[in-house]
Amino acid sequence: METDGTYESRDTRGGGVPRPVGPPTGQPSADGRGAGGASSPADATQTGPAPSAGLPPVPPLPAQAPHPSGPAPRPPSHAPHPPGPVLPPRSDRVTGARPAVVDWLDAPRPEAGPGIWRFRHVPAPPAAPKRLAPVTVLGMLIPVAVGLLIWSAYRRGTLPYMWAVLQTLTPGDWWYHGTTAARDWHGQAAHDVFGGAVFVGLVCAIAALGSWGTIVRHYLGRFRPPVRAALAGGGALIALAFVWPEAFGLGWDPLPVVSPALSLVSLVGGGYDVLESPFLVYPLYALITALVVRPFARVGEWTALLRARRGSTGPAPAPVTAPGAARSQWPELREAGEHRAADLLAGELVTGRMNDVDCARVQRAWRDASRDPGRRAAVVGTLLKEGAAAGAHPSGARDLPGRRATHDLLLGQVRVGRYAPAERTPDAYRGAGLALDPGLLGSSLLAVGPSGAGKTRHLVAPVVESLTLQALTGACAVVAVGSAGAPLGPDEAYDVVVRLGDPSSRYDLDLYAGATDPDEAAAFLAEGLVGDMEGVETRRAATVLAQLVGPYRSAYGRFPTVPVLRELLEARPETLRALLDLLPEDGAPAMRRELDSRIRQVGTATDVGPLLADRLAALDRPVFAEFFGGGHEVRPFSLRAVAQHPMRVRISLPDGGHEEAGRLLNRLLLAQFQSVTRDRPGRGHFVCLVLDDAAGALTAGTVRGLQRLRPQNAGVVLALRTLAEVPEALHGPLLAVVGCRMAFAGLPTWDGRAFAEAWGTERVETTEVAHHTVFADQPMTRALHALRKLVTGKAVTTEAVTVREVERQRWSASDLAHGVPPGHAVLSLTHVRGEHTPPLLVELNG
Repeated sequence: METDGTYESRDTRGGGVPRPVGPPTGQPSADGRGAGGASSPADATQTGPAPSAGLPPVPPLPAQAPHPSGPAPRPPSHAPHPPGPVLPPRSDRVTGARPAVVDWLDAPRPEAGPGIWRFRHVPAPPAAPKRLAPVTVLGMLIPVAVGLLIWSAYRRGTLPYMWAVLQTLTPGDWWYHGTTAARDWHGQAAHDVFGGAVFVGLVCAIAALGSWGTIVRHYLGRFRPPVRAALAGGGALIALAFVWPEAFGLGWDPLPVVSPALSLVSLVGGGYDVLESPFLVYPLYALITALVVRPFARVGEWTALLRARRGSTGPAPAPVTAPGAARSQWPELREAGEHRAADLLAGELVTGRMNDVDCARVQRAWRDASRDPGRRAAVVGTLLKEGAAAGAHPSGARDLPGRRATHDLLLGQVRVGRYAPAERTPDAYRGAGLALDPGLLGSSLLAVGPSGAGKTRHLVAPVVESLTLQALTGACAVVAVGSAGAPLGPDEAYDVVVRLGDPSSRYDLDLYAGATDPDEAAAFLAEGLVGDMEGVETRRAATVLAQLVGPYRSAYGRFPTVPVLRELLEARPETLRALLDLLPEDGAPAMRRELDSRIRQVGTATDVGPLLADRLAALDRPVFAEFFGGGHEVRPFSLRAVAQHPMRVRISLPDGGHEEAGRLLNRLLLAQFQSVTRDRPGRGHFVCLVLDDAAGALTAGTVRGLQRLRPQNAGVVLALRTLAEVPEALHGPLLAVVGCRMAFAGLPTWDGRAFAEAWGTERVETTEVAHHTVFADQPMTRALHALRKLVTGKAVTTEAVTVREVERQRWSASDLAHGVPPGHAVLSLTHVRGEHTPPLLVELNG
């Protein structure tokens, strides 16, 4: 059903983010390149132009060569805008209309649960309580009628045995013999106290038997807490008007509450004289008032409301037009006394020279430097000098050539759909927008769905686009891996584009990820070559590779290329002895010892060298002759660079008949990513690896490595067509180690079973209704039952209702396979802070 925007983000402009007016995107740099182009040619270990002084959070990128496609062209004026509002024409800006970027920056973003799109989000009101059954209402009114009858009988003195109780509980000299006529003031006071006790007892019995508290809470639950508290306060005033009518100027008789209390105090104190003391009477009046008001305070939840008011972390989001509080006025800078910088940035916003990327970049730089006075002064100096372009990405880009998804860079969110208004969806999520951010991706995400389910279109492409935008703010680095035809954005949106197997590619992939330790390089190389093979120990394979690449690097100063490494793996002992002769006897004793050990293993039954050479043959093909260190014109790119710089990298895997090579490279890239992000210094920016097709990428070693990414401020996004692309023994560990799991429509039943086990069970309340036929013993009753059956056509039955709690799977395998509509998915999320959501049905691109 549609919500008409009632409970989702009410963004009448499409929820998009403002676009730049001027040429920040396509503005040429000093060397004539567009913003979408790359830096100067160099290998991955060199650095390009440093960022502007004063914004240290964005470190320099590795220098790169221009893309084959050349500089990023500026979109023509007649080209359609991507989703989101556009800035008004300059004439509108001159007349004083608010630019779209100002509206975007000042829009409210209330606190919400993980995975909720917070941009102009309107929290859903509490669900309306179910209607009460007529039997429940009747059960509430019957005790009232009975109580009124009993009270009326007591007032007329016709209630049986009522005076016997009074005479039993009081001394006999208070009454005339054989009667309940009061002999003195003691008897009169006792009458008063007894009447009050009867009245209070009747009220409590009526409230308990009629479930008045539950019913009143049921109806008050329709309102928000302040309204609920106000209605309860009104009820309390009405009750006090009946207890203290004189105080409200009313002429009716008071309820028997105050007078019995005063009589009880007189009996205890020995006379009415004690009531002349104001120190006793006024506290007694206050106590009576508190006891009358207390039930209304409990029903209205006054204590909880007061606690929430006192414990709130901050004021509600200020209106967009609130003077001095809007984000577009840069209150953080003004609070620090930097009014010049704040005025400059506010002017840049109003004139349209600043976009959402600039706002997010400046806010991040200020937040990172707020605790260091030296860095803060440098940031302010850069802002005063360069304005909105301060601390721009080393590539010069301040936006992407085009956007397809809806982003909120202030929070790092990208909207990928909305939560369906299904039965399993909690009220807070029902109809709200679905958003992903680095906090969720940091726990890693696994998406499983058949081809055509929308994994790339609705999930991978928006996430990659969001991460490339955030890279421009210095907040993250992204490596997007997929086939050459995968819709992961244009080349101009990346700093480095590696097209493996394409002769026109200007970049090569470093097979060893810039490693200098032979053991480290051999470890992830072995994971990529034989990590998916059962019966082959990755540790033994890594040892064999280390025994070859280490001595070769000592002899030649570099690691071997793919053809050379394959030749070394297949080499006979005579060939390896030639390499041994190149090693100095005194300078490399450890490497000589390693190579000697390898020479002794060659040809034995446990030698895995031929097997490694056979797997490496998938990369030793003519199409890869210019790659993996074998070319001279292409420049090697090391995956280690993304752990140090906020880079945007696109790696295209070979298509066609090189499927096995693609799977091998998937495993190698995942193993390299886990290696380069381990114990990286600083951990300043978020690093994410996105595998559009993770088939064959997951091994026992890489699955174990996934759990080490979260503390390193890194994460992966894995997309699979089916869990069958992962060894069956890894299904459970894989689903356990990733924090975010997504099952698309059309999932096979056996895949659904694995997700159902990972999501576990929950306790639900079930109601079972059984109808039993009534068999009468008396002739008259049987005759009446026969007549009723003749008239209605149904036998006389009794209804037995059983309510119990049972444990059921949150989503069963059958529900996941057959109950998820097309264009939907079931998603559970886990934030790096530990917050999580249950598996919920989401509408993609909704």
